[in-house]
Amino acid sequence: MLSKEKLIDLYHKMKLIRLFEEKAVELFYKGLLPGFIHSSIGQEAVSVGACSALKDDDYIISTHRGHGDIIAKGARVDRMMAELFGKETGYCRGKGGSMHIADLDLGILGATGIVGSGLPIINGAALACLLQRNDRVCVCFFGDGASNTGSFHEALNLAAIWNLPSIFVCHNNLYAESTPQASHQKVKDISIRAEGYGIPGVTVDGNDVLAVYESVYQAVERARRSEGATLVECKTYRFLGHYVGDPGTSYRKKEEVEEWKKKDPLVILRKKLVAMGIATDEKLKDIDDRVRREIEEAVIFAQNSQDPRPEEALEDVYIGEYIP
Repeated sequence: MLSKEKLIDLYHKMKLIRLFEEKAVELFYKGLLPGFIHSSIGQEAVSVGACSALKDDDYIISTHRGHGDIIAKGARVDRMMAELFGKETGYCRGKGGSMHIADLDLGILGATGIVGSGLPIINGAALACLLQRNDRVCVCFFGDGASNTGSFHEALNLAAIWNLPSIFVCHNNLYAESTPQASHQKVKDISIRAEGYGIPGVTVDGNDVLAVYESVYQAVERARRSEGATLVECKTYRFLGHYVGDPGTSYRKKEEVEEWKKKDPLVILRKKLVAMGIATDEKLKDIDDRVRREIEEAVIFAQNSQDPRPEEALEDVYIGEYIP
């Protein structure tokens, strides 16, 4: 059973992700953020449940929709926001943007906009951990669309035969961009694909942070015992379109979206905490207010930060000195 403090921390992190994403959407529509934003609103329980089962020095890699995963692993929202603004104080000094945030000190190997590309990369990290015997585990987040790529099958097969401490966590939000899962896969549950590689596969309610935590925790413990990889499919839903600006109305019915909003992971956890006597509505409101202030301070930090200098454009690109 998780401690009272841990349960409240789950709520705090989920609220932090939700308000960060809502603020990013708002700023994007105001024309203040460059590039694209892929919102993870609605998927917070997967990120927080999975990362809460990890130690600080475990590794993760994320996707184009990775803000939630990265914040859940411990990233500061002020530096996250600065990166979205393209500022020098961002995690990648303003050069990565929304889809490529990384911090090796936090075990965040990065996010990548190429669908499925994180799967083989996490195996590289897992192999390093195995050879170093450092007891670390490595988690790769990906979506249902990525489970159709060759890299998914290659990664699961390699992790299986090499007995790697890799944990594959699928944010199954039921749509690969605009294509519903039923249109691109015959199987109902992606987790069943683990059987073909001789590793465990489990499907959980991705809107229940406690269910996600328990499943990933079991996978983590298994990996630490040198028993190999696990595939965890978390069925959830993104409330917004594929990217900010995509209304999603051409491929999703309004009634479907509204039905899933009734399963809001934050609302579910909030009700559980109150029912369990872990927190009162007043205490949770205090958390909401504190997080709201933290997000506003992050925006101010980002707006007051310096832009990268033009002469830095080729720094952090090449190993050693660049000679044109």
